[in-house]
Amino acid sequence: MPLSPEDIVRNYGDLGSSVERVNKRKARQIIAIVEPNPAWPQRFLDTKARIEAVLGSTAVAVLHAGSTSVPGLPAKDIIDVDLVVKDVKDEDSYVEALERLGFLFLLREPAWHQHRFFVDEGDRPGAYPINLHVFGPDCPEVEKHQIFREWLLKSPRDQQLYATVKRECAAASEAAGESMQEYTIRKEKIVQEILSRAFHDLGYIK
Repeated sequence: MPLSPEDIVRNYGDLGSSVERVNKRKARQIIAIVEPNPAWPQRFLDTKARIEAVLGSTAVAVLHAGSTSVPGLPAKDIIDVDLVVKDVKDEDSYVEALERLGFLFLLREPAWHQHRFFVDEGDRPGAYPINLHVFGPDCPEVEKHQIFREWLLKSPRDQQLYATVKRECAAASEAAGESMQEYTIRKEKIVQEILSRAFHDLGYIK
């Protein structure tokens, strides 16, 4: 069933409120914002091709998300990918295949769109860091990611604001020895403010 504007703008609860840890990272990530890398778009396309090759029709969509998907925007040197599968709870249909590609299955969030999260830590020759978010069809979060991206492409002012806040939050999190999750929480307020402007522009809210 297609998503309604009400589905998309709804608050679905606190990020990280229902985490089921599957594995741990091999090492703590350095939280650093770097200048835009012209290699990012091709890295996404290569990643998309690899995922589609092993999953076939199980992969409903493979989308570039996050700051590396916005040309000119500083970001962590990590490619963020949203993978939509036919049935996110059917882990047999995608987990082993993704692991063969080098992805590490880190966690589930059953209460948050049945989100599954994988990482490629880029610790092999020719590899690079990737965050892979797996959702089911018609997921509001996937739609929000694309709306956020399109708005930043449309609004240089919010793109600059987001870049500034990201740098500030990354510096504060790194100084405090925080995790990537804590960094994400630090910048959540500005993400929601920017999303609100995007929703208003689309006529989803008044």
